[in-house]
Parts: sequence; C-alpha cells; structure tokens
Amino acid sequence: MVDLESLETFATAVRTGSFAAAARVLGLTPAMVGRRIQALETSYGARLIERTTRAQRLTESGEAFLTRAEAVLDAARDLEDSMRSSPGLLEGRIRMTGPATLGVFSLAAICARFQAANPAVTLEMMLTDQRVDLISGGYDFAVRIGELQNSTMIARQVGTYRLLLVASPAFLDQHGVPTTPREVAASRCLLNLNMSPRNRWPFLKDGRREVAEVQGGLQIDNGEALRAALIADAGIGYMPTELVEADVAAGRLVRLLPDWQTLTLPIQLVHPSRRVTRRVAVLMETIAEELKRSHPN
Repeated sequence: MVDLESLETFATAVRTGSFAAAARVLGLTPAMVGRRIQALETSYGARLIERTTRAQRLTESGEAFLTRAEAVLDAARDLEDSMRSSPGLLEGRIRMTGPATLGVFSLAAICARFQAANPAVTLEMMLTDQRVDLISGGYDFAVRIGELQNSTMIARQVGTYRLLLVASPAFLDQHGVPTTPREVAASRCLLNLNMSPRNRWPFLKDGRREVAEVQGGLQIDNGEALRAALIADAGIGYMPTELVEADVAAGRLVRLLPDWQTLTLPIQLVHPSRRVTRRVAVLMETIAEELKRSHPN
C-alpha cells in the first residue's frame, strides 16, 4: 500500500536538496526523513537517492519514482479536497514569504483576515527583503516586488509598488531643497541595499527620463530603519510610498521633486508549480484581489 507520508518526505527532500532541509520543512528530525526514504527504497527494491557527506542526487530510478510520486500526491490532495465533510472548508498548512514593508502594511492584515475566515488553516509567513529560494525553503509561494530574473517559477502581476523621494524639513533647511535629479545626485542620500541597482534613482518628466547617480555613506537593508534615519535628518531617501506617506502628511518628511514621476515596480505572486492545493490557490487569489485594489496599476 502507498505510504503518502513517506512519498511526501521523499518529494520534499528532493525539492529542498537535503534531508536536513526537508526535516525543517516537515517538522521532523533528519533521522526520521532518512528512515522514511530508506523504507521506500526497501519497499520498492530500488535506490532512489545517492548521498555523500556534501551532496545528494537522484538515481535514474529516483527520477522516475519522483514523477510518479508527485502524481500520486497531487491526486491525493485533489481527493482530499473533493471529499471533505464540509464542502468549501480549507485546512492544512500554507508557507509563504514576502517583502518586509509590503508585509507590514498590507500582507499581514490580508493574511490575518484569511486565517480568521479559515481557522483550520495554519499560515506561516516569513517577511524578508531577501529573495529566498522557494523550493529549498519549502514555501508554497512568494509575493515579490520588481522584475523577476529568468526563472522556471510561475508568476503574475497583482499590483504596482510606488516610491517617493523624501527628506526631513531640518535636513532641507540645512542643505537646501534639490529641484532636479542632478541636484539630488549631488546631495547626501540614504541607500537601500535591497534596490538593484541601489545607487541609480530614475525620474521621468514630460517623456524625458533622467537617472540620478546618488551616493551615500549610510546604506541599510531595511525600510523601517531607513525611515527612522530620514526622520533623524540623515539625508534624502527613495522610499516606498506606503512607508512614508503618513510622515509626509504629518510634516515629518517632505516630498521632493513632485513634478517628476518616480519609480514604480510590479508586485508579483510567484510559485514553483502550476498545480497548487486549493487552500494555496484561494489565499493567492485573495491576496491578488486585495493588492489590485490597494496598489492599482
């Protein structure tokens, strides 16, 4: 008889690249992962994974077995969804990741409402501005900002992320108010380590595009920390609108170059497979609908 837990363990070990990583995703010990895979190999009479102290690789039998194992797991998930005693009930675990600022200002509230409406779902959300590997991390999907690099991932745009150029009144009183991108480039700027490239800030006006080649001694990888530094009069920042718009309204920060259009970036939903569980599909659609309203194109 097919052991679905062992099949899931095997598939996870392949996706994540190691027994240890699979153990973290599944909440098991590495030894238990090894025992389950060994049991599969014994049951089916074939070596599935070759392991060394540094790496692992699928055998030829393992590659064929993985294809069939994933088909069985997909069929089992479809059966589970279709045979629930409460039609429409979502349950199980979802693991997702997203950028910190968007997570704090939008995703956390969206996910909280989703989980409250689906209490049988356990939702794990890691917020980081680093682009983590979805497969090795065991994530079902990610929300990402910016153009995606060449990838086999499935992606769709669900909104637009806008940035503003801002500085504190005290900084501007001391250093003057820049009125062109060229003057911004000559000013003291705060750089976001997660922007690529971090030192080229684009502006558009009347169909004319200019890029300020900025410099700054303070470079930070976190939007909230950059905001705190801006309010502390440290320089000029190119910041997410939702992070600083309340400060602009309250006078803690001043918007600069208002006649110039600043950078916009696509917000994208990314997942590693075209086949996802119903709970993941419903959550992704919920996020897509809400982000399209709050971050329209």
